[in-house]
Amino acid sequence: MQVRTVQENKESDSNQVDILLGQIEEWDNALIEHFSKALVIDGALTRKLVSFQANKARTHYSWYKYKEAFSADLVEYLFRKYNFKKGKILDPFAGAGTALFACSSLGYNSEGIEVLPVGQKIIEANILARGKYKKNIITGLEHWLLKKPWNTDGETKDFEVLRITDGAYSKETHHKIKRYLNDLEYEAQELKEILLFSLLCILELISYTRKDGQYLRWDYRSGRRNGKNTFDKGKILTFDEAIVNKLNQIKQDMPLSDTKNDLFTFMQPDIPVGKVGLLKGSCLEILPKLESRSYSGIITSPPYCNRYDYTRTYALEHALLGVNEIELLDLRQAMLSCTVENKTKELIWLNKEWQTAITVCDSFPLLQHILSYLDYKKNKKELNNNGIARMVRGYFYEMACVIQECYRVLDKNDMMFMVNDNVRYAGVAISVDTILSKIAEDIGFYIENILVLPKGKGNSSQQMGKHGREILRKCIYIWRKDK
Repeated sequence: MQVRTVQENKESDSNQVDILLGQIEEWDNALIEHFSKALVIDGALTRKLVSFQANKARTHYSWYKYKEAFSADLVEYLFRKYNFKKGKILDPFAGAGTALFACSSLGYNSEGIEVLPVGQKIIEANILARGKYKKNIITGLEHWLLKKPWNTDGETKDFEVLRITDGAYSKETHHKIKRYLNDLEYEAQELKEILLFSLLCILELISYTRKDGQYLRWDYRSGRRNGKNTFDKGKILTFDEAIVNKLNQIKQDMPLSDTKNDLFTFMQPDIPVGKVGLLKGSCLEILPKLESRSYSGIITSPPYCNRYDYTRTYALEHALLGVNEIELLDLRQAMLSCTVENKTKELIWLNKEWQTAITVCDSFPLLQHILSYLDYKKNKKELNNNGIARMVRGYFYEMACVIQECYRVLDKNDMMFMVNDNVRYAGVAISVDTILSKIAEDIGFYIENILVLPKGKGNSSQQMGKHGREILRKCIYIWRKDK
């Protein structure tokens, strides 16, 4: 019996990897060629436009720093570039509601689906701030700024402390949060919601933490460590500084007139504002319940396939909203699979109609080669987390089901816009843009454009160290239902 040497085993493994990567590259190039007419570099698109950065200069949108959002400016740009007929717009991954309120300002009714409590609260507060209770809210904010009840003696209201948020605030700040929470309970519902939202807006500023991609980074003053590294987040605002600034900002951004100068300067002021609706829960559960052909457009940005766990990123906010440890785990599983801790969802049991989407994925050569490669690397223990292979598989299969539902609820000749990023794992670049577009095409969409940002993004520092720098495309997909 012939025994192979270690060197021979390494060479065999290397050959196998080269074969798998070669097959992926071949299918990837074929797909790029297939969409060559649709793939268009759009010089007007910038990283700022397709991210939260452009929202910083917009009232209402700048109140809460929701970094995963795209900008209201982007919605404005897309509606100018493409013709949307009047009707109701859907965002299946509503986040902080940017698409909903931007579409509303353009005169469209809009409806969003959001699973995370933090996103739900942001949307609900913004609906109130734009509604009929503005005068009462402004008066209430003025009263709170004058009295500052959080600095007075009185009862306190405890809030949830999670393992990943324990010790996030100084003792004084923690006490003032509890005083604030206690006294807002005695206010009218509309003011109560705005006060709670204002508190959510400042939690990071007054804490020892900073949102950093997949997790919370801890300042050295907290006594908690970030592995071997020491982190200094700089100035930590006092509760008084932060809440007074935020309450003043919201009050000043809520003019009693109904002019739109603070939202869309190119709009005519006499265009009626559209209604905004919120559906709470997972889009995988809610989308199948929506009526077919009931929307005239879809604009969205799903979670990227980048391992970010938004339940952790927004842990301070979720703890304040009363989400406990078990509920946090349930939220993580209810989200679209985008983090390594997501377990496999039994999609066919959720909806038998999704067999179409599942079959599209099962018979997709590029996707199956990528999944086979990641499984191979997992079996060789060469993934930095074994959950990556399961996550990527879940992401594309679940997104296929979402796309199928979006196709069903769109009316004839209507369009769907999606913002997304390509990713890279274990040395293989995953073309999320063309893969999802091919899935959409096989489901029935016409791929009108895949708009590419002129400047892509680099892969992670960890990936660069092993595989060199590779620029990954960031795109906006424009799909049309032509039947």
